[in-house]
Amino acid sequence: MFIYAVRRFNLFIITLLILTLVGYNLLRLDPISPWAQQSFWSGWAMYVTELTHLNFGVAKNGEPIVSQLAMVFPATLELCVIAFLFSLFIGIPLGTIAGMKQGKWVDTVIKFISMSGYSAPIFWVALMMIMVFSLQYQFFPVSGRYDLLYDVKRVTGFSLIDAFLASGEFRNYALQSVIEHMILPCLVLAISPTTQVITLMRTSVSEVMSQNYIRAARIKGLSNFEIVTQHVLRNAIPPIVPKFGVQLSSMLTLAIVTESIFDWPGIGRWLLDALSSQDYVSIQAGVIVIGALVLTAIILSDLIGAIVNPLVRKEWYANK
Repeated sequence: MFIYAVRRFNLFIITLLILTLVGYNLLRLDPISPWAQQSFWSGWAMYVTELTHLNFGVAKNGEPIVSQLAMVFPATLELCVIAFLFSLFIGIPLGTIAGMKQGKWVDTVIKFISMSGYSAPIFWVALMMIMVFSLQYQFFPVSGRYDLLYDVKRVTGFSLIDAFLASGEFRNYALQSVIEHMILPCLVLAISPTTQVITLMRTSVSEVMSQNYIRAARIKGLSNFEIVTQHVLRNAIPPIVPKFGVQLSSMLTLAIVTESIFDWPGIGRWLLDALSSQDYVSIQAGVIVIGALVLTAIILSDLIGAIVNPLVRKEWYANK
């Protein structure tokens, strides 16, 4: 396991270094940039050194980019993590039911819902939800992280935690406001990963259901609940754990559209603002941060998948 983890970490470093070449070339697009005046490789080495010290440069407005990232990054991370957990809570049970009822009407209905959610454009779904649940019935707010009437002191940058840690007589109302503002963006962002989790879980469960030990469990007289909890889930989830990282990383790209529509003050909206103003320094910082987060999610999912499923490590070593 140690050698497997080291090799994964080396792959992470190599990929991240390749990503720094992209960020460095973005800085060189500006002809008056000091990076464009240097030789390529010596400038790139200096650029990587600055990144190791978390020095991303200064934005057009003169503010250090690292301070801007500290403001917007927690908002995006909070949105993606909650949406990802929601996709797991919905996708795993539905995928399990579809896999156990393969070929039945229940499986057909779940597949239809899954394909419909996967095919629907995320911006269209977001606009429809705003029109119905915000403008028509006024169940949820349209934009922002919480009502400006409440003074939520910034402690961690995560609105749920900051509202929970807040004091005063309006603390519960502030927490309720945070949850209400988070529901629609999380639902929209979770649609695509949920459909993928359903598909992965359905395929994995259908393979497990065809195994001999499932037939033996039925012969022993175990109920469907006991078969699912003791045999199906324990053998169906580990093989697809490494693929969860890909779903989480794809949410980061979908978050750019979601944050723009719901006016969510995250790194996606911040990056769009940098693109509109042609702030190359901010753009390269956003590319590096988002790329590093995507790589981290994939590597961590691979390591967790190898821990819960030793066959992954054996197959990887066999291919070597």
